[in-house]
Amino acid sequence: MSERISIVIPTYQHASTLVRCLDSIFAQSRPADEIIVVDDGSTDTTQAVLKPYRDRVQVLVQTNQGAPAARNHGFEKSVGDLVLFCDADVEMRPEMLAELEQALKTHPDASYAYSGFEWGWKTFTSFPFDAARLKQMNYIHTSALIRREKFPKFDTSLKRFQDWDLWLTMLEQGSNGAYIDKSLFLVIQEDRPERMSNWLPSLIIRFPWKYIGWMPKRVQKYREAKKIILEKHHLV
Repeated sequence: MSERISIVIPTYQHASTLVRCLDSIFAQSRPADEIIVVDDGSTDTTQAVLKPYRDRVQVLVQTNQGAPAARNHGFEKSVGDLVLFCDADVEMRPEMLAELEQALKTHPDASYAYSGFEWGWKTFTSFPFDAARLKQMNYIHTSALIRREKFPKFDTSLKRFQDWDLWLTMLEQGSNGAYIDKSLFLVIQEDRPERMSNWLPSLIIRFPWKYIGWMPKRVQKYREAKKIILEKHHLV
């Protein structure tokens, strides 16, 4: 018997992408058993966008607390044996749930299954699971299928790298992941300062800015956020 799959979608001011996200979920070859949207205090037209879906989607509303808190809230209300946290700007390929579920069936020792994805012209292929690599860099997107009993919840104090922190926390608890060498979803492009639209090429991140006496603010924030994760997990 197939395990139940719950999808939790945290959303904040995502009215422009939410329809594509939800429609891609309803187009899955393996239907989700439960879909929960957590509106994290949106002030745009999110509630109006959700109105046609209310007979098929559970909608939770909270004051703005950030995506980690919204994900945790949705998880607490979910019942699935397997849970996928789908960002509201993600459009799933029709086979995404089926392939992630099959990966967990094929790898019963894995706590979660993940894949590559696309963002605009850039394909993030990811890598096969490797603990040493994970301690050096985050190569696993938040939108992975996780066994419920293995999920430790997101750290709500973090402003960035919440997904990397999650995988490192699970690694410390003995968890590992099963990799699917495919792009199973795409991130819808938006001009949002906190989203993937602010992805920084590794060349810019690694550039020796100290030698020119100046560093872009985006790079500085990136390095500061990364240092928090490394220190939390005793990797420095």
